[in-house]
Amino acid sequence: MDHYVVIVIKKPPFLEGGWFFNTLVIFFHHPTSPSTGRVIIRIQCTDWLFIILALFYIRQHQFLSSGKKERTMIHMARPSSFFHYSSRKSPFLWLRFIFLIFLILLIPLFHLVNNKKDLLIKEISFNSTPTPPMPIPSPAPYPVNTTGVYPGDEVSAAGVVVVDVDSHVYLYKRNDDMLLSPASTTKLMTALVALDVYNLEDVVTVASVSASGQSMGLIAGEKITVENLLYGALIQSGNDAAFTLAQHYPQGGDKFIDLMNKKAQALHMDQSYFTNPMGFDGGEHKVTPRDLSLLALAAIQNKTIAKMVAIPQITVSDVNHVYFHKLSNINQLLGKIPGVGGIKTGWTEAAGENLITYVERNNRKIILVVLHSRDRFGDTIKLIDWVFDNYRWEEMGK
Repeated sequence: MDHYVVIVIKKPPFLEGGWFFNTLVIFFHHPTSPSTGRVIIRIQCTDWLFIILALFYIRQHQFLSSGKKERTMIHMARPSSFFHYSSRKSPFLWLRFIFLIFLILLIPLFHLVNNKKDLLIKEISFNSTPTPPMPIPSPAPYPVNTTGVYPGDEVSAAGVVVVDVDSHVYLYKRNDDMLLSPASTTKLMTALVALDVYNLEDVVTVASVSASGQSMGLIAGEKITVENLLYGALIQSGNDAAFTLAQHYPQGGDKFIDLMNKKAQALHMDQSYFTNPMGFDGGEHKVTPRDLSLLALAAIQNKTIAKMVAIPQITVSDVNHVYFHKLSNINQLLGKIPGVGGIKTGWTEAAGENLITYVERNNRKIILVVLHSRDRFGDTIKLIDWVFDNYRWEEMGK
C-alpha cells in the first residue's frame, strides 16, 4: 500500500518588526524513497497557511491524475498530539480541505495560549527562544557651543579645521577650502596606499636613498620590512622611507602616486592633488584643510597607523639586524598634552608649520588641522582648550 506522509512542525509564534512569525519545519516521506526530505521556513503566521494549501493541492492533483483509489494518510504533528485522518475516495477531498483550514486557523491561537516546550521528534529539538530584533544604533552625541566663543587672531594658522570624530560635525573652520602645501602630512596618504598594496611583513630592498630633508637613515642595499618603513615615515617623518615605499611598487613610483590621487578621490578629498609621496613643495601638490581632515579621519581609523603615530620613540632594524634606526616622533604634544594620540607633522619653508592632531578626552574624539602656521603646537593647544572649554555634547532627541 502506497502512503504519502507530510509532518509539519511549528514553533510558537514570536513578534518581530510588528509581525508575528513562525518557524515552520516540513518533513516529506514516501516509501519509494529511503530518505526523508526536510524544509525549514521562517514566515509570517498568515503566510504559512498557503504552504499547506499548496501541498494539499499537489497531493490532490496526483490523486486525481493517477486514476487509482489509493489510501492516503497525512499526519499533522503538533505540540500536544498527532491527528490522523484518511480518505479512500475523491469526494472526501473537499472535506479534508475544510478540516485542514480549520486546523491551520487554530494553530496560532493554540500557541499563544499554550506555553508548552518545543516538540521533540526523533531526537530533533528546536530552540524556542525568539530571535532578538536587530539593534538600532543610537546617533552620536551632538556637539553644541554653549558660549558662542570662537578662536580669533590668537591662532596664527592660515587654514584651520576642527572636527568631532563621532558625529563628523565641524566645530571650527578657517579657510577650510584654501589650497595650501601639505608638506609631510602627505605621508599619511603614502601610508594608507602602502597598506593597500603591501603586507607589513613584505621585505623591501632600498635601491637608492632620497637624502633631501628629514630622514630615517636608510642605507642603499638595506633589506627592511614595509612595517619598519612605515614607522620611519610616520614617526621620524623620513623622506627616504616614503620614497622607498613608493619606488617599491611593481608598476613604479609614478603609478604609486596615481594610487594616492585615486585614494584621495575615494575619500572625497575633491580639491587635493599629490605629485610625490614625501610632501615636497611645488607644482600642483596642494591640499585644503578640509580635505586633510578627511584624510586624518581615515588614517586614525586604520589600526596600524593609529598605533604608529602615537609612539613617541622606537628603534627598528633591517631584516638582518645589521642596520638600526632610532626614530623619534616630531610631534611635541605627545606625552605632554592630555589625550593627544598623534597624528602627523609637516614643515617646509613654503608650507610653514603644519600639524594634524588627534585628541580624546572624556570619550570625546577630536581631529584638529592647522596649516601654514607660525606656531603649530601653540595653535593646536589653544584650539584643544577652546573645544573643551566651550563645547558640550548633547544626546539627540533630548
